[in-house]
Amino acid sequence: MRLTHRSYGLLCLLSLAVIPSTTRLQAAEPIKVGVIGLDNYQAVAFTHLFHGAKKGDNLAGLKVVCAVPRHSPDIKESVDSLPRWVEQFEKLEIDMVGSIDMLLKRVDAVLVMSLDGRKHLDQVTPVLKAGKPVYIGRPLAASLDDAIEIFRRARQYKTPIFSCSQHRFVPGFIGMRNHPAVGKVLGCSVYGGLTTEPHHSDFFWHGVHSAETLFTIMGPGCVSVTRVSTKDFDLVTGAWKDGRIGTWRAIRKGAIKYSGIVFGDKGILRAGNYGYGVPLNWVPPKAVSALAPKGEHWIAPQGEYMGYKGVAIEIAKFFKTGKPPIPASETIEIFAFLEAAHESKRQGGVPVKLQRVIDQVRTKK
Repeated sequence: MRLTHRSYGLLCLLSLAVIPSTTRLQAAEPIKVGVIGLDNYQAVAFTHLFHGAKKGDNLAGLKVVCAVPRHSPDIKESVDSLPRWVEQFEKLEIDMVGSIDMLLKRVDAVLVMSLDGRKHLDQVTPVLKAGKPVYIGRPLAASLDDAIEIFRRARQYKTPIFSCSQHRFVPGFIGMRNHPAVGKVLGCSVYGGLTTEPHHSDFFWHGVHSAETLFTIMGPGCVSVTRVSTKDFDLVTGAWKDGRIGTWRAIRKGAIKYSGIVFGDKGILRAGNYGYGVPLNWVPPKAVSALAPKGEHWIAPQGEYMGYKGVAIEIAKFFKTGKPPIPASETIEIFAFLEAAHESKRQGGVPVKLQRVIDQVRTKK
């Protein structure tokens, strides 16, 4: 039987709905968390947020107790980052352990935070077998093949799992869905920087941030992708099954910011800047008002910086309930989007269907 994208997503949801008992996770004692991989600043950021939470906060009730300080010798950023973040963990009196098996004996839940997406399938498999709820930092995987296999093993072992870029829960992005000034989202054009790493396909290393932003605002349902690529820029166009169009401008040269323009049935509005809240139209102070064209309103980031806090809140909820905030089917769709964009570039910019690249992975198995 041919498994369609829709039925595949349904299977993911039904399988992940069967989760182990969360009685212990909901107890008064803190949920003990272990970290795999210390070459990623987010491991430190999440730990500070969990440990600094006040009683009653969404972030309260988690304690990072130990870590396996894994890294990738062939990635310079990983090599350079590991000593810094190990030192930070040691200052927080978090134990370093020698293996994932040792870590699993001491924890209730796991963060897989290694920078290298190639490592995640092997690192997460013993966690899934142990039935420990697990969050995997970006990128979930270095290939669509591994992304699909990770979720297949999660279903096999009936273990709750989720993964996303920190862009997913930034208020200025997720808040654009049904924003009163926009209404129903009819389209979106996001933009952001694109750094690459030679051991990952060009979009899989850093491009997941902007792809996640696009799907956060548009929702799932992309069916095909077309990519135009030059030395310094890429423009990726996704066609959604309901006729909407979403685009992503990947920037390697010039000014770099992370945001987008959202098109709706009530209005058009720029999304917030990465890390901040939904933008508001405002009139700047007199000291700078002369810089704005006459009669125009300016846009300003609003509220607290939520670059890491937004996703940390969702991780805390997930570890307490065992319920992933993002369906496996949507995460797989994002990685199929990235793979289809890669294939479109390889073929000179032709449209590539997401179902096609998913089917190609399945036929290899």
